[in-house]
Amino acid sequence: MREHVTSENPLGVYLRDRRAKLDPAAFGFSPARRRTAGLRREEVAQRANISPTWYTWLEQGRGGAPSADVLDRIARALMLTDIEREHLFLLGLGHPPEVRYRKDEGVTPRLQRVLDALEPTPALIRTATWDVVAWNRAVAVMSMDYGSLPPEQRNILRFIFLDPRARAAQYDWESVARFVVGAFKMDAARAGAAAEVEPLVDELCQLSPEFKGMWRDNELFSHGESVKHIKHPVLGPLAFEYSAFAVDGRPDLSMVVYNPVMPADLDRIRSLIKS
Repeated sequence: MREHVTSENPLGVYLRDRRAKLDPAAFGFSPARRRTAGLRREEVAQRANISPTWYTWLEQGRGGAPSADVLDRIARALMLTDIEREHLFLLGLGHPPEVRYRKDEGVTPRLQRVLDALEPTPALIRTATWDVVAWNRAVAVMSMDYGSLPPEQRNILRFIFLDPRARAAQYDWESVARFVVGAFKMDAARAGAAAEVEPLVDELCQLSPEFKGMWRDNELFSHGESVKHIKHPVLGPLAFEYSAFAVDGRPDLSMVVYNPVMPADLDRIRSLIKS
């Protein structure tokens, strides 16, 4: 029977290519007497706990669209990366997989160097649950020295609702706090991190009646670019253009940059960093 692994069946082409790149011995399969490189179809099916016939049909472009569960099993069987798994879903179902949050501590030295190169512009990297995992010195002098806090306390919501310095720095703290809560909700939902934020939300509801009320209001806000005004204890009034960017290859992280609206403020911030 002629196989339909052609350009008209990109899913089959991709599956065949992925399994051809795997070493049978690494998975406990004998490498002897193989006509082609990589795993056999029945070996992929065995690892994915699906029918060998069904897997064969997928490569041949037969049998209809697979379910998300089947694609997820095949992704694990083929040891696909997150990007490769997303591509598999796009080919098989026409849309990316449902978001699954995966906590990954810390950032690479490369990302830290990017933050440092932005000075004197304050910049930080936060997770989908708004834990701050990296920052530059400009953030430490303009907002919060997160290095002075235990890692488990380095959270933007904690700072906004539990630290008096955050309240003192805002011209309209309530408006800022409401925006933060709404944007935080959106980020956590997009990342599929509802379960992960429950302990933080419960704690803040107990410690801050204002947070509890805002959380129950269910207001949602999107964020990306805006202007942020603050009252700095040393430099006085400052305005920053706020921008948030996705970190390539790290869907759990966002880079937040606070670019001073007035160019002269860059020199003022730089002098504060060096003092």
